[in-house]
Amino acid sequence: QVQLVESGGGLVQAGGSLRLSCSASRNILSINVMTWYRQAPGKQREFVATITRSGSTNYVHSVKGRFTISRDNAKNSVYLQMNSLEPEDTAVYYCNAVDLARNYWGQGTQVTVSS
Repeated sequence: QVQLVESGGGLVQAGGSLRLSCSASRNILSINVMTWYRQAPGKQREFVATITRSGSTNYVHSVKGRFTISRDNAKNSVYLQMNSLEPEDTAVYYCNAVDLARNYWGQGTQVTVSS
């Protein structure tokens, strides 16, 4: 099992930046894929960005060029650097890990972007 805890959310003006962190309760080196999702009010949870153990990344089109996902296996952490934030990025952001075919989620961190 693994517990995930997100942090770093907050209120920011459009054009600003935030860095989200996801801390895992154990070593994540064995976890191949770590992913950030988000859920806006009244909408379904959507994929944002993913990173593999080898460092390969993938992003939803709407955040490409603005968001950067990274991982530090030594610190058991995954990060999401968010730049040029837009009001449409307002959502609760969740960290996800798939380990031995089981899905693990954090509690989420709120990101609010004001116009």
